[in-house]
Amino acid sequence: MLTPPRTVVRRDGGLYALERALQRRGFRHVAGADEAGRGACAGPLVAAAAVLPEGRRGEIDELADSKLLTPAARERVYDEVVARALAYAVVIIPAEEVDARGLHVCNLAAMRRALASLTTRPEYVLTDGFGVDGLDVPGLAVWKGDRVAACVAAASVLAKVTRDRIMVDLDERHPGYGFAEHKGYITPEHSAALRELGPCREHRFSYVNVATVSGRDGRPPRSRRPAPGSPDEALFGVPDGADADGPDEPMERSGAPGGTVGVALGEQPRPPASVGEDVVMEGGVR
Repeated sequence: MLTPPRTVVRRDGGLYALERALQRRGFRHVAGADEAGRGACAGPLVAAAAVLPEGRRGEIDELADSKLLTPAARERVYDEVVARALAYAVVIIPAEEVDARGLHVCNLAAMRRALASLTTRPEYVLTDGFGVDGLDVPGLAVWKGDRVAACVAAASVLAKVTRDRIMVDLDERHPGYGFAEHKGYITPEHSAALRELGPCREHRFSYVNVATVSGRDGRPPRSRRPAPGSPDEALFGVPDGADADGPDEPMERSGAPGGTVGVALGEQPRPPASVGEDVVMEGGVR
């Protein structure tokens, strides 16, 4: 029995080399998936998936890992990805669900849902860093995938820009924390605001720094987030003028005909992860 020839992807082949190699082997529609907001202690976790077209149309100027781009460049690349992608999808996981189900569980579920929402069915999936189970197509987890594969970089930009826009909006709803600047990540300024104001509804109470300033660091994550209108809600420290009840509806972003956007809610909750499961800030330029 003859074995097919090996496909060699050169290290210096550029951002499109891996996808082109897969396409030469018959996998025409290669999807990439990535997320933004893992290391933030406030705001949602956002995952995205994208399928870029074959050939020159799928080559986007300035496309790179979103953390390596300036905010202005990310916006330009975002517009190009939305315009050119065969399909894209963005899924938003609110902070309270991260608290209830655990960061890693939510991360996998969000990427799985984003990939399942693509209107062009992928024939192969590339993910950044770790694999996503439960898919009915072959896939590969690529170390630093957003710097190696164009479709993963495109998903990275979609997730990052969507999340940054949400955090700017949340800065107006919950002034005083500086969400528009640090996007919910742990910085000296954010830590100082947490100590002064206490956490707001958009903070992740399962993160050790938020749990500590909330005064509830000895209780399990589910009990740290008071129900709306309860006496315990005063512990949130919502600044004057902020929307204490939060948005009435899930935040959504409109997509091109090939894209879908949703909020990953309604899944059966699983036991929460331990406090401080992941408090590492994402690296790079934000």
